[in-house]
Amino acid sequence: MVTTNMKKIFAIAAMALMTIAASAQKIGHVNFTELVQLVPEADEARATLQVVSKEADETLQSMYDEYQTKVNQYQQKQSSWTPAIKEAKEKELMEIQQRLQENQQTFQQELQAKQNELMAPIYEKVQETLKKLAKEQNVSVLFDSGSAVYFDPATTVDLTAAARKALGIKEGRTLQSLQEELQAQQQATAAPAPQK
Repeated sequence: MVTTNMKKIFAIAAMALMTIAASAQKIGHVNFTELVQLVPEADEARATLQVVSKEADETLQSMYDEYQTKVNQYQQKQSSWTPAIKEAKEKELMEIQQRLQENQQTFQQELQAKQNELMAPIYEKVQETLKKLAKEQNVSVLFDSGSAVYFDPATTVDLTAAARKALGIKEGRTLQSLQEELQAQQQATAAPAPQK
C-alpha cells in the first residue's frame, strides 16, 4: 500500500530527476540563413534564377519596346487620323499596356514559384544536416542565432563550423563575400560589350 508520504517522496524524486535531466541537455546555435545562402547548391539556384529572370526581362522589354513604338506612332499621326482610327489606336495601346502589366505580374509570380522550388531542397538539406550534427553532439535544442534577440554564445554549442564543413561551404566564405561576388557578377553583366 502506497502512503501519502511515499507519494510525496516519489513526486520529489521525479522532480529532481527532471531537473537533473534538464540541466544535462545541451543547447546549440547556428546561423541558418548564412548556411542556406552559402551552401554550393544556393549558387546553382541563383544562377538558374538569374537566367529565368533575364529571359522574363527580355520578353517584357520587347513588349515595352512594341508599346513605345506604337505610342510614338500615335503621337506623330493622331492629328491625321479619323476619330474611328484614333479610337482604335487608343484601344490598342490600352490593351498592350494591360498585357504588359499582366505579364509583369505573371513573371514575378513564376519567378517566386521557381525560387521556392529551387530553395526547398536546400532548406531540407541544411535542416537534415543540422539534425544529424545536433544528435552527434547530443544537442537537444538548436536555434537560429541570426534571428535570436539575445543569447550567450559561451553557454551554447556553436555548430556553425561543423555545419559549414558538412555542407561543403568553402573556408572563409561569408555573407559579405557572397554579396561582393553577386555585385561583381551584376556589374560584369551590366557592363557594355567592348567596341571592335
